Amino acid sequence: MKSYPYLLLLFLLLAVPVLAQTETPTPPSGAGSTAVSISQVQPNQVSNVAAVDLVVTGSGFVEGAALILGSYGALSTTYVSPSMLRALLPADVPPGSYAITVTNPDAVSATLANALTVTAPPAATHTPAPTNTPAPTAFVRPLLVVHSYGASSAAIIPGENLAFEMTLHNAGQALATNIVATFANGDFTPRETGGVRAIDPLWPGHQHRFFQPLAASRDLSGQSLATLEVNVTYTDPYGTAYSEKFALTFPVARPQASGPGATATPTPTATPTATPAPRLRAQLLITDYGSDIAPLQPGSQFNLRLTVQNQGSQRAKDVTMILGGGSLTGGNPGGTPDPGGGLSGGGGDFGNFAPVGSSNVLAMGNMAVGASLTVEKALIVNASAKSGAYPVKITFVYTDDEGHTYADDQVITLLVYQLPKLELAFYAEPPPFFAGEMAPLPLQVTNIGRSMVTLGNFRVTAVGGQLINNSIFVGSLEAGGYFPLDALLMPQQPGPLELIVSVDYTDDFNQSQTISQTIAIEVMESFMPEPGEGEWEEPGGFEPFPTPAESLTQKLWRFIKGLLGLSSGLATPPGGNFDFMPMPDMPMPGPVGDPYLG
Repeated sequence: MKSYPYLLLLFLLLAVPVLAQTETPTPPSGAGSTAVSISQVQPNQVSNVAAVDLVVTGSGFVEGAALILGSYGALSTTYVSPSMLRALLPADVPPGSYAITVTNPDAVSATLANALTVTAPPAATHTPAPTNTPAPTAFVRPLLVVHSYGASSAAIIPGENLAFEMTLHNAGQALATNIVATFANGDFTPRETGGVRAIDPLWPGHQHRFFQPLAASRDLSGQSLATLEVNVTYTDPYGTAYSEKFALTFPVARPQASGPGATATPTPTATPTATPAPRLRAQLLITDYGSDIAPLQPGSQFNLRLTVQNQGSQRAKDVTMILGGGSLTGGNPGGTPDPGGGLSGGGGDFGNFAPVGSSNVLAMGNMAVGASLTVEKALIVNASAKSGAYPVKITFVYTDDEGHTYADDQVITLLVYQLPKLELAFYAEPPPFFAGEMAPLPLQVTNIGRSMVTLGNFRVTAVGGQLINNSIFVGSLEAGGYFPLDALLMPQQPGPLELIVSVDYTDDFNQSQTISQTIAIEVMESFMPEPGEGEWEEPGGFEPFPTPAESLTQKLWRFIKGLLGLSSGLATPPGGNFDFMPMPDMPMPGPVGDPYLG
């Protein structure tokens, strides 16, 4: 017994080192956080003469992220988006190559080696530096240049129509947004679009190609070159506006001599002419549209809502909207209108959508620069229209302050659906429903439309009840056809219960859709017989006859009769013996015609 303390001491000496080595692992820093990555730093080479605004792009940035410049330390950082940070690099940073580290508040970080190179200005020479020289400033901006351009003909023919192609390239370091290209009148007159084209945003290094219909001026006869002026305005992601002006030249075809013995006429030498200043004009664009009924079906009457905004540089006067497309009659687009001219709105396409209640021409009044206006037009979908996507042309006709008339054409798209017409209901009167008891649900889906439909699963669900055999696949269903679903329902409690009957189908645009209908039923209390019930009682509730009172003499007489072996029971009251026998003239009921026995 005295050896136990020594054994305990030996156990403790062996267990302590093992426990010391068994530690709970510490989860890694940033577990469960979003990973951070750095793509590039712009600019990646700067001078330390002046402070520079750096832009760091990547992913996983969060509010409060800090940017650390190698061994220099943390920089003043501004969170822009999960993929962009801005940091201010102060002046006099020692020259060298630095790594950039981005650290989120949750300690998750990423490092890009050799991300930034800082250079020092060259050593001063004996040549005096010019005074009033501004310090160089490095910044990031978009820069749009012309990558290529061309026309549909090799040489421009005066007075002829042609198509002009132009490709813009973003040679800057930032995203270019709100890009608008304006074609000035001069040697060429823009057609169809009014000379203004909106272009999608361009990321650095990306290009965008677009076309513009033009009409060559007849005044180009005798000239060797034609000049097309294109003004491009755009902004960076922070709203700073930029503009570029391009002068594009094209060769002009020389007139050809005709007839036998004809000789070429010498071409006069081109003389420089004054370049006309670009004309400021309005530009009406549809920024949003929709309908008060969705989806549109054949025969639907709806209100088409359009939001129009003047995104040009001048107000638009006497704006008129022509639904379906239209033009001026007798007017001179781009010049002084003819007082005898008017609007032509009857040449549009109204095969699928037609105006209701008024014509397709709507007066909108004047629109200032930047103003928006929402208008509505009542339309009807042709009953013979098929399902599909239909373009709708809309023309805006207006004048500017100088009296020039413009017609801008735009196109919107409306979707037409042909939805199946189905009826989801009971095909027979359902039985009473009791809580806790199983009962059948005689349901069916009926195609009440005029064409065949293909259906998916036909099912019934309910909250507060158990269902058996409650789903079945239907398939093709002809017009007027029906498909039954015999489900079983066990309600859980009495009261109202809603059955949700639904059927799946695929619409005309290959999208899965569901038609649902709610059917309300009433669940009654379950019938439970009370104790003592269940015994047969005579109709009318017959009660037993009361026992008549006996005198002492009657009791002695019954006693003597009992000793003599005679009947000693109580006497039956008169009329107390009932024998249920059928009447002679009443036939006995039989099983024929009896709903309970037959």
